Amino acid sequence: MAVRLLLVEDLPQMQGVVLDLLATVGDFQLVKAVSNEAEANLWLDENAGGWDLAVIDLILEQGTGMGVVARAAALPDRGKLVVFSDYASEGIRKHCLRLGADAAFQKGPDLKPFLQYCATVAQAHPGS
Repeated sequence: MAVRLLLVEDLPQMQGVVLDLLATVGDFQLVKAVSNEAEANLWLDENAGGWDLAVIDLILEQGTGMGVVARAAALPDRGKLVVFSDYASEGIRKHCLRLGADAAFQKGPDLKPFLQYCATVAQAHPGS
């Protein structure tokens, strides 16, 4: 059974890159890709328990990924929350973890640890 993926990323090109990268480390099924905070939060409210992994960028076309992290972290029966952003400095990373993210990675320098984390999620997923 595939890991159900919520992707919160405002750049369509980057959405494709993330999906291609994840395909190299496990079986991930995109259930929703959204580009702004309001749409992400609405989808989360309407699809509680409908995702296993959320990959969230911090800078969105409207709103921020931090608002999405906080909303998703408060949901019962939630999946794993991973921030993957150009702006995941050490201070921002700690703030995301306080908001409820399970992990936070900086695009580029943290690509390998991000993929390792996602591979671990896929391996631990039922049916893997």
